[in-house]
Amino acid sequence: MSEQQKQTNLWPVVFTSAVILVAVVIWAVVKKQPGRSAELSRNPENIQAEHQRQHNHEHLFEPLPSEERGEPLTESTDNDSQPKMSLNDIVRYARAWGPIYTSWYGKTAPDFTLTDISGKQHKLSDYRGKNVMIIFWATWCRPCLIEMPHLIALRNIINEDKLAMLAISNEHSALVEKFVENKKMNYTAFSSDTRAMPFPFNRIRGIPCSFFIDPNGKIKLATEGTLSLGEMKAILQADSQTQ
Repeated sequence: MSEQQKQTNLWPVVFTSAVILVAVVIWAVVKKQPGRSAELSRNPENIQAEHQRQHNHEHLFEPLPSEERGEPLTESTDNDSQPKMSLNDIVRYARAWGPIYTSWYGKTAPDFTLTDISGKQHKLSDYRGKNVMIIFWATWCRPCLIEMPHLIALRNIINEDKLAMLAISNEHSALVEKFVENKKMNYTAFSSDTRAMPFPFNRIRGIPCSFFIDPNGKIKLATEGTLSLGEMKAILQADSQTQ
């Protein structure tokens, strides 16, 4: 038999051996590291929990409304229809924002007094017993404009007796007043020099920036970036982090 014939006869054997070797390696890896579905199948309760986790994740990140088309943003007022998520999960799933000033979580928010664009004074400590959302924003800030329909919708579904929404801009009062009127903002707006506010409110580096204050006056979460309506609701409903 010629050398060429020997090489031709060896090719099927080499190919078959290679296929068997690859199959054995794949089988060994799969057996050693079972997938998530295999872990879930061992406990039916885990399947239900996983489905609920995915549902909550999708619920948080509903598409943003189109400002160009003027589509209204509304959502069910039945807050109990969706189970609570932990703040850690909400932060983990965040897409367009991140947590800031984490060392302040669980601490009492420094008190301040500001006058809104209508001339009414607001003292932060006067809102004890209800949730407070402090929003730092500006009329020129594109992410702030994207977030605005969500804030308007939040005000529509949660009454003032349960949630105070304080939106603070350091721009000129005439500019802020005209903007609020044009955009039909339905939550409290301020034209104030944030540098005169206590720390950490006077050290805002990026906007939009929001502080969530719980009914006990403690900072639950601070965020930098654009929040969706679903995320705002989830944060308000979540229990404060254990310090």
